[in-house]
Amino acid sequence: MPAFDIIVVGSGGGLDETNLSGYLLKPCDASWEDGIVALEAGSGHGALRHIMKRNPYIFGERPQDEDPSKPQITPFTVYSNVKCFLLTHAHLDHINSLVMSAGTIGGGSKRIYGSPQTLKDLETIFSDRVWPRLATWDESNPLFRLVYHSVHADGKYKRIFPDISVRIMEISHGKNDSGLYESSAYFIRHDPSAHQFLFFGDVEPDSIAAKPKNIGIWRLAAPMIPHQLSAIFIECSYPAGRPNEVLWGHLCPEHLVQEMINLATEVVLARKAPKTRAGGSRPRKKQRKNPVPPEELHGALDGLRVYIMHCKEHFSSMDRPINHVIGDQARDLLKPHHLGVELLTADQGMKIVI
Repeated sequence: MPAFDIIVVGSGGGLDETNLSGYLLKPCDASWEDGIVALEAGSGHGALRHIMKRNPYIFGERPQDEDPSKPQITPFTVYSNVKCFLLTHAHLDHINSLVMSAGTIGGGSKRIYGSPQTLKDLETIFSDRVWPRLATWDESNPLFRLVYHSVHADGKYKRIFPDISVRIMEISHGKNDSGLYESSAYFIRHDPSAHQFLFFGDVEPDSIAAKPKNIGIWRLAAPMIPHQLSAIFIECSYPAGRPNEVLWGHLCPEHLVQEMINLATEVVLARKAPKTRAGGSRPRKKQRKNPVPPEELHGALDGLRVYIMHCKEHFSSMDRPINHVIGDQARDLLKPHHLGVELLTADQGMKIVI
């Protein structure tokens, strides 16, 4: 049975500011009016307004017997129903709409969940310099609608919403003058069914990272694929052929395919591994290079859907959306490996059921 409804408010990574990372989600068995989780907050009200003009029933048709005096669903009412924001990191293309709407957002108090570093970075925006101080750590302060709440990489799931818990994992997003820049990935779980999906913030490939961290996520996800975990959202910012030195902490199709091979390898190893009494796989030592023959990877990812997101538009105009170009490139590179994964693109305005 499906666990989550997800609406893609924005799935791009720039330079189009109307299509930045932003997703709305809820449990399938709940109503949008019961409350919403905003996963990332790059694009928001403005992007949703255009989506709802094209598809006015994206949140469901208005019942015929409903009170006609009841307000129509609008982007403002949708974001008024957001109960919390879940952020992977504080780069502007992931927080822009949260910052811009912070002073006028409707509804009651809303928590902002993120790693301690993400929230520390967000505080520099809400500092009364770049933007007014519109968020606080003090949940009892009635003057603020936005409240910071840290999510720690402690191996535990944290409940953020009725029936939804998350486990945060640190990932690498390259480096800058301050050193390594950390982003986050989340395992997002529907508690009643234990079904979950995996959502990446911006991430660089393990093959060129100073501190490879993706392998730890693949190792954790592997035993759950595909029955408990059947969907992954992961960025692929640039087209094929981009040199490593100008990836700036992102993936391109060649590296995305290698990450899928790494995941498939972990799935095969997890299925081979003896089980502990608690039902999990025994911990393994650092992965050897090519521990599984390529033919053993065939079909390892059957039942898994991977959604490509955060594709960056280029200065030059293109006949096709950049995410479709990148998606085709990734599928072509992935096809010879026969992993069984279904590789899709997260398009703005799409409704996804997981």
